[in-house]
Amino acid sequence: MIAKNEEKHIARCLKSAIDIVDEIILVDTGSTDRTKEIALSYGAKVYDFKWINDFSAARNFSIEKSSGDWNLILDADEYIINDCKQAIRGFINNNNAIGVIKRIDSFIKDGELQYSKTFISRLAPKSVFYKGKIHEQLDSDLPRIKVNVEVRHDGYLETDKSERNLAILMDEIKENPNDPYTLFQIANTLFVSGKYADADCYFEKFYKYAPNNAYYRYTGVVSYLYNLVALKKFDKGLEIINSEKDKLYDLPDFHFVCGVFYLDLVLSDVKKYINYVPLIEQEYLKCLEIGDTDKYDSVEGTGSYSAAYNLGAFYEVTGNKEKAKHYYSMAAQCGYEPAKKRLMGL
Repeated sequence: MIAKNEEKHIARCLKSAIDIVDEIILVDTGSTDRTKEIALSYGAKVYDFKWINDFSAARNFSIEKSSGDWNLILDADEYIINDCKQAIRGFINNNNAIGVIKRIDSFIKDGELQYSKTFISRLAPKSVFYKGKIHEQLDSDLPRIKVNVEVRHDGYLETDKSERNLAILMDEIKENPNDPYTLFQIANTLFVSGKYADADCYFEKFYKYAPNNAYYRYTGVVSYLYNLVALKKFDKGLEIINSEKDKLYDLPDFHFVCGVFYLDLVLSDVKKYINYVPLIEQEYLKCLEIGDTDKYDSVEGTGSYSAAYNLGAFYEVTGNKEKAKHYYSMAAQCGYEPAKKRLMGL
């Protein structure tokens, strides 16, 4: 682990891992709080590393300090939530591969607490190191295999690191102006910050250069479509949807953003786009047909309660009260509070 000023989170993280691992390596990049003191209390080996705006450099320093044959990499604002000790040991004993774990991220969107599932490479042989100054990746041709490790991550709720991240990303892109992964990260950072016009050109370049089989591409396509909705660039959005629908047919997030897109399209000019109204219903029904998935990184609810809620709203507005109640009830049964409130209104 690398950390800086994480006294609020680090005990939770270390407590979740201490019975699973043989040693804890903490590389501190300049803490002025009790981070190092807390880590030492959990038996961690603590090393200082002067921060040079390069996450891989700090990560690789931590790997060099490890005495184990395998490393599980965590961040201080993450914590393990499942019983995974045997899963990890079994993976290590039977695979020459990178272990991919599930991370559940908490974030706020439109004033609502939401969750997304991300699958990230975090369990690796000692010989594997990182590349990339930010959003660093394990640099290895070894196969990537999912291992039953689940962590929660809530760091996005308390700190906005977009300006710091963007500065490092801009340095990265100078070295390779057409690198699709860096272009995706710049575009997404700007998008999340609400800088939709600034994000647009980076999304466009990412979309041009990203290989079809790149693991981050589908996430980028979904974010690109949301950005186009925000900018009301509907012609470009229709072009991308048409191009991607066969590739992303089983991704609920894609069909969900298509539903959002078609609604905004119709509202932009009802007379011109009235024929797209049935597609709003069709896309959300497809979300429910697919369901929430572990096949891809995905926002929780796009295959269940969020899609059901939006269907309820669609049917309520179009005058089908019985169907509206049905889908609001479906969302409410998942514990989705806005659906419960809509039901009360009907």
